[in-house]
Amino acid sequence: MPELPEVETIKRTLEHLVMNKRIEDITINWPKIIQTPEDIMHFKHLLMGEQINSMSRRGKFLLFNMQDYVLVSHLRMEGKYRVTHSSEPIDKHTHVIFHFTDKTELRYNDVRKFGTMHLYPIGKEHETKPLNQLGPDPFESAYQLNYIEEKLLKTNRNIKAVLLDQTVIAGLGNIYVDEVLFLSKVHPERRAKTLSKDEIMNIFTNTKEVLSKAVHQGGTTIRSYVDGQGEMGMFQQTLFVYNQVEKPCKHCGQTIIKLRVSGRGTHICPDCQRL
Repeated sequence: MPELPEVETIKRTLEHLVMNKRIEDITINWPKIIQTPEDIMHFKHLLMGEQINSMSRRGKFLLFNMQDYVLVSHLRMEGKYRVTHSSEPIDKHTHVIFHFTDKTELRYNDVRKFGTMHLYPIGKEHETKPLNQLGPDPFESAYQLNYIEEKLLKTNRNIKAVLLDQTVIAGLGNIYVDEVLFLSKVHPERRAKTLSKDEIMNIFTNTKEVLSKAVHQGGTTIRSYVDGQGEMGMFQQTLFVYNQVEKPCKHCGQTIIKLRVSGRGTHICPDCQRL
């Protein structure tokens, strides 16, 4: 699933490809992707003639900001956007096509069909689901140490489950939680309320640093992630534990192992992250 760095990379790529393009028509081959409004004809009617003025991101959500509306898109497991000329063949997994007046198209491809799109009048997108349920994004001013301390010290859930909770911090997923916990020397099964203030400070700092480095390198390509131009991310080359099973730890040489924590495959160094 694309996490914050991958969605940020897609946002930056699409900014150069769709800015100021006007929607002439929309093809919807899989209506379940359209969540709001549920009537796809109404969805199409609202967007006809709209121009994309800017792109933004909140957590793992991609936002297309237009004249009157904001399209909120979640890529889920396999969602991808690509800008092409209208003459190019259409892939069988392309489920939504935004046809622009200049004869180019923004195509949404999703093998698993789990992605979602919500359309709201501009200014209303943060007042309702899904964006109003998100915690602070690590690149927002609301992401503060005292907020993280309060959230972690009042829950008995394991730290991995808390960091994966999008209502606590928006944007973290399995890859980056594993990396943050490794760098913070915290075992993913530790109960959050047992963490010391130093450990919480490390988690707070490493979250922003890991995400910043991943954004700089275009995200992490595990399986099928590519940006809006079909380019892979490169952060996977610097991963410490995620997807590194049976390799030596880069810090101590111990063998990286895989556990299951909160229903998710979890990668740790058993020496650096003792429970």
